[in-house]
Amino acid sequence: MTDPVIRAADLLKEHRESIDRLDAILVFTLAERFKHTQAVGVLKAQHDLPPSDPAREEKQIARLQDLATQADLDPEFAKKFLNFVIQEVIQHHKQHQT
Repeated sequence: MTDPVIRAADLLKEHRESIDRLDAILVFTLAERFKHTQAVGVLKAQHDLPPSDPAREEKQIARLQDLATQADLDPEFAKKFLNFVIQEVIQHHKQHQT
């Protein structure tokens, strides 16, 4: 019979390895997303468009909350996360406007 403490340590290690892999996926996914939003910012600056699009942002937040619900993730957390990302994107877009 396996010692419960050793088994718990093994399970903890497995969970942490999964978390580390998922963190890497999140970082690389965010980097890819920001490459696209940077391109959008350049296009907006070239065509004298505003750095933010509140209607699109509202749609995206609703879409992400729906996805979060489907994924069994707190939709309010998803909203806060996307709002944070959107604010970062808007700041980048404003930098292209100058």
